[in-house]
Amino acid sequence: MASDGLSRRGKAIRASVAALSLACAPAALLAADIRVSISATTLDIALTTLARQSGADIISTEPGLGRIPVKRLDGRMPVRTALDRLLAGTGYRAVAIDATSYRIVRAPAQRPVPRHHPAPQPAVSPQNDIIVTASKQAVALLRFPGSIVVAGGLSNRSAAGRPADMDDIARTMPVLQNTEFGPGRNKIFIRGIADSSFNGSTQSTASIYFGDVQLGYSGPEPSLNLYDIEQVEVMEGPQGTLYGAGAIGGIIRLTPHAVDLSKPGGSITGGITATSGGAAGGDLSAMVNLPLVDDRAGVRLVGYRVRDGGYIEDRERRLSNINRTDTVGGRIALRVDPGDGWNVDTGGLIQRIDAADAQYAEVGAGPLSRRSTLAQPFHNQLVLGRLVIHKKWNSGLELVSATGVVDMHSGDAYDATRAPGFFRPTIYENNDANLLLTHETRLSRSTPGGISWVAGFALLYDQDAQTRSLGPPGNPADIIGVTNVTKSLSAFAEATVPVSPSLSLTFGARVTTARTDGEPSTQPRAEDFVRGRSTRRFDPTAAASWLVAPGLALFARFQSGYRTGGIAVARGIGRVADFRSDSIKVGEVGLRMEREGPTGLTMSAGVSFAHWRDIQADLFNRRGQPYTTNLGNADIVGVEGIGDWVPVRGLHATFAFLYTSNSVDGPLAQSSVLANRHLPETPAFAGNAGLSYEWPVGESNLSVGASARYVGRSVLGTGDFLDVSQGRYTVIGLSCGWKWRNIDASLAADNLTNRKDNRFALGNPIILGTRDQTTPLRPLNVRAGVAISW
Repeated sequence: MASDGLSRRGKAIRASVAALSLACAPAALLAADIRVSISATTLDIALTTLARQSGADIISTEPGLGRIPVKRLDGRMPVRTALDRLLAGTGYRAVAIDATSYRIVRAPAQRPVPRHHPAPQPAVSPQNDIIVTASKQAVALLRFPGSIVVAGGLSNRSAAGRPADMDDIARTMPVLQNTEFGPGRNKIFIRGIADSSFNGSTQSTASIYFGDVQLGYSGPEPSLNLYDIEQVEVMEGPQGTLYGAGAIGGIIRLTPHAVDLSKPGGSITGGITATSGGAAGGDLSAMVNLPLVDDRAGVRLVGYRVRDGGYIEDRERRLSNINRTDTVGGRIALRVDPGDGWNVDTGGLIQRIDAADAQYAEVGAGPLSRRSTLAQPFHNQLVLGRLVIHKKWNSGLELVSATGVVDMHSGDAYDATRAPGFFRPTIYENNDANLLLTHETRLSRSTPGGISWVAGFALLYDQDAQTRSLGPPGNPADIIGVTNVTKSLSAFAEATVPVSPSLSLTFGARVTTARTDGEPSTQPRAEDFVRGRSTRRFDPTAAASWLVAPGLALFARFQSGYRTGGIAVARGIGRVADFRSDSIKVGEVGLRMEREGPTGLTMSAGVSFAHWRDIQADLFNRRGQPYTTNLGNADIVGVEGIGDWVPVRGLHATFAFLYTSNSVDGPLAQSSVLANRHLPETPAFAGNAGLSYEWPVGESNLSVGASARYVGRSVLGTGDFLDVSQGRYTVIGLSCGWKWRNIDASLAADNLTNRKDNRFALGNPIILGTRDQTTPLRPLNVRAGVAISW
């Protein structure tokens, strides 16, 4: 019903648009591209035309729509995109009512907001129409029944800001924890589900996806550069129902910007970084988007090169700034739109990381120094290819078929000269080759009545080959390694059903059959291991979302997950052993609140409890030799929160924290004192806070910001040999930015107090027994950057 103050013209617009839209077939074209052809006219007529062409319900009780001119709009695009383009600069906005309906309302008057946000802080969406794509259903963020952090468009970063990868994102989100070996060799954990600080044969606890394609299976996360990434979603786990084995901590989904078929565009970004007492660094990246056939085919190209200057001194070899790291990579995406709701996306990426030396120091040599006989370089190369076929029917039924192939090679070299039993220069080398093939086909639908569902099947093939050698530099001898081959087939389904307008329930399950076969690279000394292991799993999900008030929802969730077993190097030279599957069950409750206008509070908070059985862990013994074992069970309690408060327009106060309490039970854990019987890399408390302000000055926009990050104490690993203390530090940063038209400029300083605290107590596992290693924070560093877009 229109209010008494509405004009007759406003009532007429509402009636005409509603009548036209209801007369059309309910074409749920919320995500599918449609042909839009609207001449330059007034906003009321344009909305009427769009409703007729799309079949969407577009209603409004606002007056004055007939007095607002709009430009011509022509091309293939989703309904939402067409609405946003029509309403841009009009003072109105579209609010999604359901899967096929929109209401046009007056947008609050606000100053122009630049893309520059100075301090890298956790991103919390201020709008209630962000869709959680990682859920594989069209679920609004407010009503998603679980803990999730969505960094939409990486909008918390300036377009001219320093290049970001998952290590950087982890440092700004306390719910994420990571090791600090260096780019391309770090492990990442979600909400304290951390198995070990070392890379080995076990499947990762957090699965990373590039769009709909899995990026890795075991080993470190590849530190993929996030330039031209539209959205990062961290969906806390386990996520066994939708994503299968390996997602026991959760999943991280990287969504790249789609190819724009309607117009060309591009950008270029560059920066220079200076580090106190260290070598300079720099970065250069570019993106080009080219339509090949108007509204039918296009290509998007991304390229980048990054150098992180070194800051570690080696006193034995009399070298400075030895830990230089170079990253170079590129991506290509091709989109074809044959019409009738079909889209085909294909392409690939390649990235290589080369580190000249390890980045650790030794306490006895100084906070940024060490003594080693040999260089300890590292390399990592990632190649990915993907093919995604998408179809959207007018009924709202949606098909996604995603196929991916990932080839990743990495190699470490460690100075073993000081290891027990060696008296001359000795090098230990470890190389991993991983081939991952995945395919998933799924159907989903979201109905106007609020029911949504997804069902599908998934195939996976992974081959992980580890080779090792030990001996004099240039001629080390091969020692035993392991190759594991995993094959799995699974079927899954999940549905959300509204019990009432405010309460919805979600149920789902995944059935999986998997087999892992292992083979040692040379004849082992003992044959007491299982060459093959089969696993059959049933992983259920139950969740609920209750809309308590507009913009405020409560949620509860229960879910389980697991990781496959295999064989790995065992204690002692020339031995292998099998390790069992582990499993986890997690229950959580929480709330999510979103502000309605330009000011107010957006936040979410939750409490979780996890029980983790037969934890798989890659470890090192006192002689510096790797092995894999099931170390016991753990109970984990987590309390988390994240928020963005806007007291006045342009001023943002952000916060995020994670409190965890965990205890490990098993023979290895019991060798430590009670206070150290914890999972690795999980500080009891970690938190971030930031304050930023942005304002217009003429045709440009200025911004300033400050941030602070605290990481509490954690231990390197489970057991008395690995319970080395690390963490307990604070990092402060400042930034400022300027934006004028298509030019962004930024200046950012990190670690203002020039702290050299130990963020990770490991760099060379072969001499771990010295318990003298630290990975210090990068000293005070300042970066100046510029970005130009067109």
